[in-house]
Amino acid sequence: MGLINPDFQTLPELFSSVFSHYRGQESAFPIARKINGAYEPILYHTLEEDVHHFSAFLKHNGVASKDRVAILSENRPGWYLADMAILNLGAINVPLYPSLPPNQIEFILNNCSAKAIVVSNMLQLGKIISIWQNLPELCLVIVMNRLEESIEDVLDLNQAKDEGKKILEEKPWLLEAAPVEPDDVATIIYTSGTTGVPKGVMLTHRNICENVKSSSSIIRLDESDRGLSFLPLSHAYERTGGYYLLFSCGASIYLAESVETISLNMSEARPTIIFTVPRLFDRIKMSILKQISSENAIKQKIFNWALSTGEKYHREINTKGKSSTLVSLQHALAEKLVYKKIKTKLGGKLRYFVSGGAALPQKIGEFFQALDISILEGFGLTETSPITNVNRPEKIKYGTVGPTVDNVQLKIAEDGEILFKGPNIMKGYWKDEEATRQVIKDGWFYSGDIGEIDKDGYLKITDRKKHIIVTSGGKNIAPMPIENIISESPYVDQVIVIGEKRPFLISIIVPDFNKLKEFAAAEGIKFNSNKELIQHKSVLQIFEKLMRTVSRQLATHEKVRKFLLVDDAFTIENGHLTPTLKLKRKEIITKYSSEIDKVYKTLNMVYNTE
Repeated sequence: MGLINPDFQTLPELFSSVFSHYRGQESAFPIARKINGAYEPILYHTLEEDVHHFSAFLKHNGVASKDRVAILSENRPGWYLADMAILNLGAINVPLYPSLPPNQIEFILNNCSAKAIVVSNMLQLGKIISIWQNLPELCLVIVMNRLEESIEDVLDLNQAKDEGKKILEEKPWLLEAAPVEPDDVATIIYTSGTTGVPKGVMLTHRNICENVKSSSSIIRLDESDRGLSFLPLSHAYERTGGYYLLFSCGASIYLAESVETISLNMSEARPTIIFTVPRLFDRIKMSILKQISSENAIKQKIFNWALSTGEKYHREINTKGKSSTLVSLQHALAEKLVYKKIKTKLGGKLRYFVSGGAALPQKIGEFFQALDISILEGFGLTETSPITNVNRPEKIKYGTVGPTVDNVQLKIAEDGEILFKGPNIMKGYWKDEEATRQVIKDGWFYSGDIGEIDKDGYLKITDRKKHIIVTSGGKNIAPMPIENIISESPYVDQVIVIGEKRPFLISIIVPDFNKLKEFAAAEGIKFNSNKELIQHKSVLQIFEKLMRTVSRQLATHEKVRKFLLVDDAFTIENGHLTPTLKLKRKEIITKYSSEIDKVYKTLNMVYNTE
């Protein structure tokens, strides 16, 4: 079926056409959430009524067209409800990551002059109350959770909807207003800011609607599809792909309880499509391999045979267009013996994972493909609404992000930077014309990423322009491909390669401590803390051997000469990851600056005496 209405020009048009299509139908539903241990659906007519009531409440309380209304919440039904209600008024949704500290929330709310905010719970409400005196424009605060006691100038969502219902009964004409135009701003999404102050990306209704339409022609969805939502809705990728795209095709969205419960929720929700980031695949792969390692020798042998059969099968299809009769028969047997059981653990209905947000290591993609699980790697930025490229289900090439979606033009600048043009390119940065001019020139958006296009028109991202390391010897080195090779080791959880203005590259590694502890138990190594464990001679030898293996795959100037093991993971909370899980290189390098200097001092002494 695809899109319920292929002609929508604005998000309110999209919402209204889907609600009209399902009016009177009691079996279809857009959202399901877990209540008392089981998934419960929210029906279309319930959501539509709630949206109208909340829209009426907001309008009655002074929210007008083009006003900014923020949402500070985890993924939950209230997020979708608030978003639809805000957009229906022609107001602008400003989503905030629930992990943000009060000072960053204060900056964003002041920067966009937010008039109202919808928060999820008392923790998020506490952040707003602590900074409210510094927010002169903020008039209205609504909390999704029920308020146990009254707080001045704060209402809960149920109270707001009840008020809205009464208002509409008295003024049924209230929501008849000037229509929303395609080039009106729908949302301002503040970029994570791997460097400096976050910038507000203005995306119009046309930007997002065109991106939904072009994506829908590649990933065919209908009401038999269901997604599992766990990436934050405050991120453009989940919002366009995991929300607007699914909703526009009549698919159901199941809300995961948390990142920790994804595997359980997969088996319950039985999704057909999951929008995710590469880190999930690392976790699933580790879990599969851990399970296999606990099986008897015969089962391990069967798994390894099935894996190599899958590799052979896909290699033949990729090179010759089809596989030989013998390999096809072996593949069918492997499906019954191995692949099917693994797919059942993922819910049993999965058609595609769609991977974005960061680079998917090629070997991870090929591992899952060998187990007959398809990952469609794509690419995009908040500024491009966000999807620009995606692998096609009929031809997946791991190591690339696929061709562009419909409507998007792509070219590579002389210095290798990837440029895009199309109706999905943002209107600009909020209140920052200079920053807008730096990235949009002659209609082309300068992505800041370096890449190349292969003979099939598939884009390969080689690095971020601003992450290119220039050594003291003047060599330009892209760290990302080297980091991908290092992170293929089961002993590595996170890694960053550094060497700016230095004679050599070194890496900072956060080990996979579960794997290291297994190794320590097997070797009889005693330790009292992770810090003590990573200083043990046998552990250091694992990583020395890894660096030698990695170096053999690299040019002389790309070799990683030394490593630094750290026991503190890079997280959003400690400021080393952005909310979209990208490494904040500058902050990490600053934190470990004295240890880094020590490593280079030792290295220089070694290399100077050679």
